[in-house]
Amino acid sequence: MRELIHPGQLTGFSARVVGAGASGRGAVKLLCALGADVRLLDNGSPSDETRELCERLGVPLDVGEHTKSQFEGADLVVLSPGIARSTLDEVLEDVADRKVVAELELASWFTSEPVIAVTGTNGKTTTASLTAAMLKAGGKNVFLGGNIGTPLSEYLVSDQRADILVLEVSSFQLQNCRSFKPHVGVLLNFSPNHLDYHRDMEEYLAAKLNLFARQTDKDLAIAPLELKKELTKREWTKAKQAYFVPTDRFKSDKLIGPHNQANMEAAWLAARAFGVTEEQAGGAVAAFEPKPHRLQVVADVNGVLFVDDSKATTIEALGAALMSFDRPIRLLAGGRYKGGDPSAIKHLVEQRVASVCLFGESREVFEPAWEGAASISWEATLEPAVKRLYAESEPGDVILLSPATSSFDLYENYKARGDDFRRIAEGLA
Repeated sequence: MRELIHPGQLTGFSARVVGAGASGRGAVKLLCALGADVRLLDNGSPSDETRELCERLGVPLDVGEHTKSQFEGADLVVLSPGIARSTLDEVLEDVADRKVVAELELASWFTSEPVIAVTGTNGKTTTASLTAAMLKAGGKNVFLGGNIGTPLSEYLVSDQRADILVLEVSSFQLQNCRSFKPHVGVLLNFSPNHLDYHRDMEEYLAAKLNLFARQTDKDLAIAPLELKKELTKREWTKAKQAYFVPTDRFKSDKLIGPHNQANMEAAWLAARAFGVTEEQAGGAVAAFEPKPHRLQVVADVNGVLFVDDSKATTIEALGAALMSFDRPIRLLAGGRYKGGDPSAIKHLVEQRVASVCLFGESREVFEPAWEGAASISWEATLEPAVKRLYAESEPGDVILLSPATSSFDLYENYKARGDDFRRIAEGLA
């Protein structure tokens, strides 16, 4: 138990946790450890793990549509990532905004270790993981979590100890933070995304920049040089500032493309702030194994390379993937559209893509945007789309799954989509 967490500290304090995923469960554990009166609310189908936790801790679990009565008398409402505050406006109209916080915000109140927080539209998981690897190479004991793996609340109630916390943080989390302040904040990039969650681009950007709003001149804010002009128009931070561009400072056969060169540079600037040397960082890069579904080679069938980039759920991420190969690309795209302008990368499709097979939803978005740039076909599901492109391919081609959309039209998540792609490719072998 952390030195800032004392049993009974929130005795008589009434809390509601909305969302029964990993972050919600972590928040429940932390609040119970503090002695709060906790109720967990979920409008889906909570897992057996969630039900067992609630039973063990004596926490009421309300399943179903949220109502005003559930929040009556609440001193605090903790939102899990992915729970849009705007979707709860009606039921929370009697709850003061200051009482509604993200799980990240709650956990930060009881955190004493220095924090490196990484946000951006694309590349967060890779960059946070690289930063943690570099710090470990520099001899640091590191916790890697947040929106990747273990929530910060879960770390606080565990026995794990770390010198530095490296957190991947999303706009969902940051939008409901009031005091969270990292020692080092990293903004990787910014492009249209989550417009099914945020009201508009300005709200989305404001959520990202909330990461830096409370930093002081003793902190460090890291951002891409291409955004410097836009950022300097705003009073976005009082921290020291460092800007990065893609470089060839570090070499990796597994982290391909200019976007990964930028990710490596951002991670290095963050790790350097804690005394990591360039040699130590380079060793970490050389040994680094990227997370699955991020430009991951899953099969080579008769000279045709199958690459899983299912995590590419934005137009910008697809554009970065297209820039990563110097061989003809057979592109798989489509799914539940989240925003962005596919015509913005039409020139890349024309230059680098031999053929496109769309699958699932959003045909009406991509087909007119890329008309004339490459031959375009469509299939209702992924398997016939993969098989169609393989039949068209030649040795030396890349069949690239880089959908530029979410997976929720056909799959539970991007991981399931990527796993299915691997299964199909291995079946062709």
